[in-house]
Amino acid sequence: MQVLRTPDARFEDLADWPYAPRYAEITDADGTHMRLHYVDEGPRDGAPVLLMHGEPSWAYLYRKVIAGLVAHGRRVIAPDLIGFGRSDKPAARTDYTFERHVAWMSQWLTGLDLTGLTLFCQDWGGLIGLRLVAAFPERFAGVVVANTGLPTGTGMTDGFKAWLAFSQSVPALPVGVIVNGGAVRDLSPEEVAAYDAPFPDESFKEGARQFPALVPVTPQHASIPENLEAWKVLEAFERPLVTAFSDADPVSKGGEAVFQARVPGARGQPHVTLKGGHFLQEDCPGDIVEVIDGLIARTTA
Repeated sequence: MQVLRTPDARFEDLADWPYAPRYAEITDADGTHMRLHYVDEGPRDGAPVLLMHGEPSWAYLYRKVIAGLVAHGRRVIAPDLIGFGRSDKPAARTDYTFERHVAWMSQWLTGLDLTGLTLFCQDWGGLIGLRLVAAFPERFAGVVVANTGLPTGTGMTDGFKAWLAFSQSVPALPVGVIVNGGAVRDLSPEEVAAYDAPFPDESFKEGARQFPALVPVTPQHASIPENLEAWKVLEAFERPLVTAFSDADPVSKGGEAVFQARVPGARGQPHVTLKGGHFLQEDCPGDIVEVIDGLIARTTA
């Protein structure tokens, strides 16, 4: 597997990004070694929070959430998925599969031996993050699900259908513009540039290109059996799960209902609808902090 690495200089002096990079090495089944970047901020003995980003963003999406949670005394861990952010990027689209991503992130999670986690997951951060919960339920104290799902081939929203068509046909994938368009507020030019920073040219975007096509929305997609097995675990998951979908996301509209209906830990929880677009982290970071911190406070009371 050929792997690309974004030059560190691309990440210098980013707006609102004071966090020191940390790296872990993971090894693919074919023997390829890759560097995975993550943020790890806050007191070592603070309640640990795992923030999982999706497509085509990176941990920068959580910059204000990280600061807010650290101010509450929480330890915050925010990785970049392989293919995104400061993590290494396989050069071929065929190198990216759902199961490979789950395996890569599983290796990272168990390598750090993280336990007692509260997960916040959005977009592909949910598709992968919820698979981590299903694989290692004992490591998670609670979950907040936002603008995501765990599909099993039963169809897609019109919003996702439009995104899929766009992502697979646009000649140059305008990552920063996509994130800006997926938020209700207008990002500054500096913020848009920070989302473009991981991708010096189109050759670095093969993961971003491939991710929409990997979402298992038809019976013909891969990973449906694995997701069905994961749902069996989630349907027995009794630790608290809160939904915090936003009110202006056509991609994931209505997706909270399945979690509220099927996950035992969702019963009686203070589910919320937040104000924001698909990338709600850009629209209401303070509200996200309060949802996460409130869940931790209830589970540790």
